Amino acid sequence: MQRWLKGLLTLGLLAAPLWAAAQNAPSDSPVTRVNIDSGALQGSSALEVTAFKGIPYAAPPTGENRWRPPQPAPPWPGVRQAGSFGPDCMQRPDPGDAAPLGVTPAEDCLYLNVWAPADAIPDPEADRSQTNHAVLVWIHGGGYVNGGTSTPVYDGSAFARDGVVLVSLNYRLGRFGFFAHPALSREQQGQATGNYGVMDQVAALEWVQRNIAAFGGDADNVTLMGESAGGASVLDLTGSPAARGLFQRAVVMSGGGRALMGPMPALSDDRPDHPSAETIGENFARRHGINKQGREALADLRALPAEQVVDGLNMSSLMGSHDKPVTFTGGPIRDGELISGEPEGIYQAGFQQQVPMLIGTTDADLGFATADSMDALLTPFGEDADRARALYDPESSDDVQQVGREIGMDRMMTEPARFIADRVATSGEPVWRYRFSHVALKARDRWSGAVHASELPYLFRTLDTRYDDLDDSDRAMAWQLHRYVVNFARNANPNGGGAPTWPVHTPLSNLMMDFTQDQGPVARQDPWQARLDLIERHLTPAVHR
Repeated sequence: MQRWLKGLLTLGLLAAPLWAAAQNAPSDSPVTRVNIDSGALQGSSALEVTAFKGIPYAAPPTGENRWRPPQPAPPWPGVRQAGSFGPDCMQRPDPGDAAPLGVTPAEDCLYLNVWAPADAIPDPEADRSQTNHAVLVWIHGGGYVNGGTSTPVYDGSAFARDGVVLVSLNYRLGRFGFFAHPALSREQQGQATGNYGVMDQVAALEWVQRNIAAFGGDADNVTLMGESAGGASVLDLTGSPAARGLFQRAVVMSGGGRALMGPMPALSDDRPDHPSAETIGENFARRHGINKQGREALADLRALPAEQVVDGLNMSSLMGSHDKPVTFTGGPIRDGELISGEPEGIYQAGFQQQVPMLIGTTDADLGFATADSMDALLTPFGEDADRARALYDPESSDDVQQVGREIGMDRMMTEPARFIADRVATSGEPVWRYRFSHVALKARDRWSGAVHASELPYLFRTLDTRYDDLDDSDRAMAWQLHRYVVNFARNANPNGGGAPTWPVHTPLSNLMMDFTQDQGPVARQDPWQARLDLIERHLTPAVHR
């Protein structure tokens, strides 16, 4: 058995959960009722965790509120039951989703959930002081078209047992969340328009500032964390003036850092081969027979059934879509107010909010290549083509698909994460970089490495919701990854609590934590450094679009 695994067994960390200390907590019944700015909530408690689910943080974005900034949640009389999830945001669920939804999606979806340590919630009747707990806000991924908070993989109980208040939020997806049209721009003149999903994320963070103390959370100790499109959202929010001061640190998981899925469209400025978001919106309207302008166009667009707005859009269709004309922006829009450009340009210029960061990817992350031969794959490297072949195909396998995936992964995920880490370090903030390389027992005969999003059940310690067969190394890895993030949320440093030391990243040291298959977390210089240097050398120069 590996030395790192033996160490954890010796400490008893696999035999007894982290929350075992909670058995010594006071025997009083936990507080399950809180008052927030829109009314009273009744939650539910189990295993030293109190959960509040389906909390409206904004008014339903339906009817006249479709394609409007989130409006205040209407107050409710009496006590609202918060024992079940609200609907996830309207979408066509993807059958291959690694975190399938637990409820039916709907357009009325602006809900969030809170998991808190049961003894953390202030009891107004007892008038006893409480220690404010670190807050972790989770933004789910799904390519801006899929995903939600109801999946069991994202259950926040393990974080609450470790003294962290976890908040997960839904935000508008697809054309509900990222849509522009000249008539909308005129209606909302003087306001940010188009990025309604990002506005939802900001509104949820503002809700946290106003209300999290009622759950025992510290509004001045908020960590923003997301994976895939959620990680890209974290990067966008660090660059948005609207989110300044709403969080103090960030965790970015497989969130890119350059142009994740192609250039970000401008709101109204068409460029060759890059239509503006307004043009894309007009394309969608014409597809549904709406050729009017002004208020009549908006009335017809807002009257479309939600299923017609989705129009078959999901991760699978997005990956294979070559529709002309384009009818979806692909995600956030460069609107000049909420989002002024892609993270690449924002971080290159140093305009981002300066916060400590954890950032990384998996070792078999997303990557795409359309080349049908090794020559076509390597030609973009120019005079470095032979060097690229040596680095990516040292055994001369000529496996175009595998080499293409690795090159695509480095371009799309791995090198951009290093780029962001370099920029954060250069700004003077500490940054810790990682690569997750552990594969669960059940998948080891099918996966060559840790695929995109496969680290999430480890992060949340919800492995049993994804796999029916685990070994001790799986459980140990879940403890390690989860512990690092808990430490970071509490103290702006992942180290402590018996885990191996994770060194900070600098452009010179190029140190990272590799969550390996056989040795657990191993701090080392990036073994892919030469690959990433080559990718960086052949990227299009960063442009602050």
